[in-house]
Amino acid sequence: MGRHPHVIILPLPLQGPVNCMLKLAELLCLEEIHVTFINTEHIQRRLRSCSDVESRFKRYPNFRIETIPDGLPEDNPRTGDRIVELFQSMEAESQMILREMLTSGSLGPNSEKPPSSIIADGFFSFAVEMAEQSKLPLIYFDTISPCGLWAYLCLPRLIEAGEFPFRDDDLDAPVKHVEEMECVMRRRDLPSFYRIGEIDDVLIQFIMREAWELPKAQALIFNTFEDVDSGTLSLMRTLGPEVYAVGPIHAHLNSRLAAAAASFYGLWKEDKSCIAWLDAQPPKSVVYVSIGSLACMTVDQSMEIWHGLVNSGARFLWVHREGSIVGPARDDDKDIPAELAKATEERGLIVGWAPQEEVLGHPAVGAFLTHGGWNSTLESVAAGVPMIGWPHFVDQQVNARYVSEVWKLGLDMKDSCGRKTVEEMVREVMDVRRGELLGRAEAMAKLAESSVKPGGSSYADLDRLILDIKFGRFSD
Repeated sequence: MGRHPHVIILPLPLQGPVNCMLKLAELLCLEEIHVTFINTEHIQRRLRSCSDVESRFKRYPNFRIETIPDGLPEDNPRTGDRIVELFQSMEAESQMILREMLTSGSLGPNSEKPPSSIIADGFFSFAVEMAEQSKLPLIYFDTISPCGLWAYLCLPRLIEAGEFPFRDDDLDAPVKHVEEMECVMRRRDLPSFYRIGEIDDVLIQFIMREAWELPKAQALIFNTFEDVDSGTLSLMRTLGPEVYAVGPIHAHLNSRLAAAAASFYGLWKEDKSCIAWLDAQPPKSVVYVSIGSLACMTVDQSMEIWHGLVNSGARFLWVHREGSIVGPARDDDKDIPAELAKATEERGLIVGWAPQEEVLGHPAVGAFLTHGGWNSTLESVAAGVPMIGWPHFVDQQVNARYVSEVWKLGLDMKDSCGRKTVEEMVREVMDVRRGELLGRAEAMAKLAESSVKPGGSSYADLDRLILDIKFGRFSD
């Protein structure tokens, strides 16, 4: 194998996975590895209009982007509540295009620079067969949390043990057959698909295929670090593939770029006016609120959270993403209670999208009310900001439980957002347990920072991954 191999990167076409994999792509480009990043046409259009991805990667002559259709009509919202449509469409249509590209097309063995390996999102179970047909080593990069993924992989075991589907509606019943998690997890803390209750459901079948296919890869990459996930990483190493923990990947990239500007690869325009607003707030006084790029809430849930924030007395910066409110719309300002409007004007700010890494790193931010997506969770960990988890789907239920009960970096607000609950949890994080939670969060942030520096575990794992890619060790 030559010194400058060619890696194909295939992300799940959602903001979180794309953002994470673009950061990995840039880390590989820094080491003179050729990268072809395969985006869907829809995602690439959004990136082009909302981020600097194209101009940023012009500095890397060893990087290029190829686009493929995702098979969905352009007016499909591609939101979390319709995510199965995207999975089905990608599996039915996109994989055929990818196979052709890798066999006889622009990325085939007779192309100018044939690929030497594939890095695919772990949800693409079809990548195993595709890699075998192309005679290329496969590396899965699961951009969800390792603890969340382990709960995915335990699905066949829970079915065999008779724990799934659940026999009753008791979501607080403990889970007995998820190794390492038995003393921590209740049914409500398992990934959201466990609440479906039908083994033949299409999403359950997707997860089952992932559990069967993922161990067939030559390697697994995780966006985490040893100090936060050592137990789960040890379990992952029993599956067979080589394991690399290279996170927090945003901090890792920033560290290796040194003085260069941090990167943002998002699908919404950032409103940076919120930074000037934060500059005017006292230290650790602001609750940052965001439910990420896919999750949605009803109008009633939004109003309950708003009342809770206002009643807590805390300052707050709230991201209201376009399309994040579902159901009957309110009549703009006419339906907003006067006390909410007045309190928000005095000590709150609502924006359409925010530069999250910069916000979490701002000294005015004292807590993060989050959906608990893994990118957001790790960004909060790296910034030393305590969390209140209000999870929606995928791995978020697991992440919220680990934040509160394993890492003890915040509180778990799953399955509830009543105004009283929101008020009490904000007060607990910002006042009652402020010193305790801030102390733990800041200590974990130091461990995260150390992990991506020379001598750190993630730094060493990334170096090992780079060498293994360069010298073709996955093909041995």
